[in-house]
Amino acid sequence: MKKLIILLLFSICGLNAQDKSIDSLTQLLSHPKDDAQKLELLSEVTDFYSMRDLEKAIIYAREGVQLADKNNAKKWQPKFYEMKGRIHANLLQLDSASLYFSKAEKGYKAIDDKKGQATTYFKISWVHKKRGELKEAMEADLKALKLMEALGDKLGIANANGRLSNDVLQQGRKEDALQYALKSVEISKENGFDEEIIYGYTAAGDAYIAMGDNQQSFKYFNLALTTAKSLGLNPMTLSDFTNNRGNAFKRLGRYDEALKDYKEALRLATESNYQNAIQTVGGNLGEINLLLGNYKEALPYQLETVRLFEESGDLPNLPENYMHVSTIYEKLGNYPLALEFQKKARIMGDSIAAAESDRNMSELLTQYETGKKETTILAQNQKIEQQRKTQILYICLAALLAIVVFGMYFTLKSIGKKRKALGILNSELDAKNKQNELLLREIHHRVKNNLEMVKSLIALQSAKLEDGASKEAMLASQNRVQSMGIIHQKLYQGENLGAIEMKDYFINLSEGILDSFNAEDKVKIECAMDDLNLDVDTAVPIGLIVNELLTNALKYAFPEGTKGKINISLSQENNALLLKVSDNGIGKTQGSKPKGTGFGTQLIELLTQQLNGTISEDHQNGTAVNFNFKNFKIA
Repeated sequence: MKKLIILLLFSICGLNAQDKSIDSLTQLLSHPKDDAQKLELLSEVTDFYSMRDLEKAIIYAREGVQLADKNNAKKWQPKFYEMKGRIHANLLQLDSASLYFSKAEKGYKAIDDKKGQATTYFKISWVHKKRGELKEAMEADLKALKLMEALGDKLGIANANGRLSNDVLQQGRKEDALQYALKSVEISKENGFDEEIIYGYTAAGDAYIAMGDNQQSFKYFNLALTTAKSLGLNPMTLSDFTNNRGNAFKRLGRYDEALKDYKEALRLATESNYQNAIQTVGGNLGEINLLLGNYKEALPYQLETVRLFEESGDLPNLPENYMHVSTIYEKLGNYPLALEFQKKARIMGDSIAAAESDRNMSELLTQYETGKKETTILAQNQKIEQQRKTQILYICLAALLAIVVFGMYFTLKSIGKKRKALGILNSELDAKNKQNELLLREIHHRVKNNLEMVKSLIALQSAKLEDGASKEAMLASQNRVQSMGIIHQKLYQGENLGAIEMKDYFINLSEGILDSFNAEDKVKIECAMDDLNLDVDTAVPIGLIVNELLTNALKYAFPEGTKGKINISLSQENNALLLKVSDNGIGKTQGSKPKGTGFGTQLIELLTQQLNGTISEDHQNGTAVNFNFKNFKIA
C-alpha cells in the first residue's frame, strides 16, 4: 500500500511539473525577446502538445511554419514542416502530411542535415504504409537506415530495424521480421535506449502474432506496455501499446481482457484527439464485440472505422473491416447489406493484392543487404514501376465501374421495396442517402486520384523533354490538372459534397503553385476574403482562372529573384461575383504584346464568357485583374 501511495505521489508531482513547465513556456511565448527565441519556444510547445493534444499542437506548428518562412530561417523551416506533417499524419490528413514531409525533406537537404532527412524518411514511410504503398515505404525506411549508419547513430539504427521488421512482415517473411525486431531490441539494450526498446518489443510482438505464437506475442506486447507506463509516456503512445496488448489477449481467446484494453486505448486516444488510434481501436472494438456476440454494440464501432478508413485512404485495412461489417449484418439478419459489404471486401482485396509488389520489395531489401548502389535499384525497377502504375489505374477504373453498377442494382431493388412497404419509406430513404453520399465521396476521391495520376504522367513526360517552351507548357498543364484535383479533394473531405469553400481552396492552390515554381521564399500569396461556398460548376472555372493568373504573375511579375506579394479576393455583391487578383510586380507596359503562347489568356477569356463575366485590368502599381461574373451558383 505504501508503494502505491508513493508511486501515486510521484505521478501527481510529475503531472504538476509538466503543467508548470508548459505554463512557463507559453508565458515566455507571449513576450519573446526576438523571433529566434520565439521559434525555439514554438518548437518546444508544439513538441509537447503533439503527444497530448493534436488540435493545440497544429495551431502552434502553423505559427512556427509562418514565422520560419517569414524570417527565411533555413534551420527552423524543415523542423516545423516535419512537426506539422507529423501532426497531420496522426490526424489521418495524409495529403497534407505528404506535402509538409516533402518540404521538410527538401529543407533538410538544403542545409545538409542528414539526421533530419532520416527522421523525415521514417515519417514518409509511415504515410506510404497507410496508403498501401508497401514498396515505397520500404524504400524510405532503407534510405533512413543508410543515413543513420553513415552517421553512426545507434538510436536511429535501432529505430530503422524495428521499422524494417514491419516492412518484411508485410511480405509474409515472418522469421526475417522477427530477426530485425530482435536486433532492434539488442541494440537498444546495449546502449540503454529505454524508450526505443519499447518499439523493438512491439515489432517482436507483431512478428510472433503473425507466426501464430500468441503466448510470445503477449509477452512482448505486455513488456512494451509495462515499460511505457514505467517511463511515464504520453497518452497517445500508451494508447498504441494498450491496443497492441488487447490484440494479444484477443488471439489468446481472453476476450473480456481484450475488451477492457481496447476501451482504455480508445479513452487515451480520444483524450488527445489521436485520429490514427481512434480509427484502429474502433475497428478492434467492433471485432471483439463481434467475437463476444454483442452484434448491436459491434456495428457502430465497425461502421465508424470503415468511414474513417475510407476518408483517410487507408486501403490495406478496408477489406478486413468490410468483412467484419458483412458478418455483423449477417448475424443481425440484414442479408442485403451483408452481401454488399462482402462484395466491397472482395473488390478492395483484389485491388490491393494487384497493387502490392512483394517481389520488388524482396529485391529491394536484398540489394541493400548485399551493398548494391541505389542507381542499380532504380534501373531495375523503372519499367516495373511504370507497369504497376498502369495496373493501378485500370484497377481503379474497374472498381469505380463496379461500384456504379452495384449502386444502380441496389437502387432499383430499393424502389421496388418502397412501393410494397410505404410505412418504412423515411428510414429507407435515410439509408439510401447515406449510401449515395458514401458513393459520391468515393467517386470524388477516385477522380482526385486519377487527376494525380494524370499529373504524374505529365511530369514523367516533361522530364524527357529538352525544349524549354515544351517543358513550360507541361508545367502549366500540371498546374491546371492540380487546380481541378484540389477541388475534388475538398469535395470528398468536406461535409457538404456540393460545396467548395473558396478561401481554403485558394490557399491550397497557392501552396501547390508556389511549390511547383520553387517560389515559397520569393513570393507571398494572401487571400483577403471572407469564407464563401460555391457550387462545383462555378468553382472549377474560377479555380482555373486563378491558376492561370498566379502562374503568369510568378513567371513574369517578379524577374531576377525579386520578392513580391500577390493578393486574391473573391466576394459576392448584389447579383454579381467579384474576383480580383493583383500583384506588386513590374507591371505591364501599355500596348505590349502578351508573353508566351497566349493560350493562358485565351483560356481565361473563354472561362470568363462561360460565367457571363467581364474582365478589366489596372497597371498602376503592378498588375491587377478584376472580374465581374453574372452566371454563378452559391452552394
